[in-house]
Amino acid sequence: MKKIFTCVLAALLAAAALWAQTPEEIIARMEKETARFDPEGFSMVMEIKIPILGTMGTTAYIFGDKYKMITNAMGATITQWSDKTTTWEYDSSKDEITVSNANPTQESQADSNVEMLKGVTNGYDVRLQKETDTAWHFRCTKSRTNTNKDDPRTMELVVAKSSYLPVSLKASTKGVTVTLRDFAVGIGEEEVTFRASDYPTATIVDKR
Repeated sequence: MKKIFTCVLAALLAAAALWAQTPEEIIARMEKETARFDPEGFSMVMEIKIPILGTMGTTAYIFGDKYKMITNAMGATITQWSDKTTTWEYDSSKDEITVSNANPTQESQADSNVEMLKGVTNGYDVRLQKETDTAWHFRCTKSRTNTNKDDPRTMELVVAKSSYLPVSLKASTKGVTVTLRDFAVGIGEEEVTFRASDYPTATIVDKR
């Protein structure tokens, strides 16, 4: 009986520790976990909703300085690889691969969007909007002291309780809504490496 009581007490204390966390503490822990993205590699889905044009979805795989992005738009699939020196872009509608020099100083769309996860509480007032068995749902409202015109007025952030990794982040600015979701940590370099042998029938256009 004493052993059972001890186990129950330990479980209650663990639950109490979760309940006692402030939104700022949870998000700080999330930011610490996302530090795994660079050394371990990660993937995510990016959705951009633009008025009139609709929603465009991209799946991104990032490992160090290399990335692979798959975008579905207007009936075609565009796959792009980069290793900071060379960029390869495959257009499924043309069965064509365009090779060009990469701009080492230019961030990829994926890298730029991931920056939104860093310093989420800077310039924002954060409150817990909803809590489920698996996640915390936060609403981040731009602070009055935040004078950056490019910062979204509000952001919706969901953090997984099991891993403290982000589940999704949604933000809107200037009529454009960006949603990052389906984060996963741990991909191999093979996943982001271009291989011409995978496209034996493709025409190669070298613009270097």
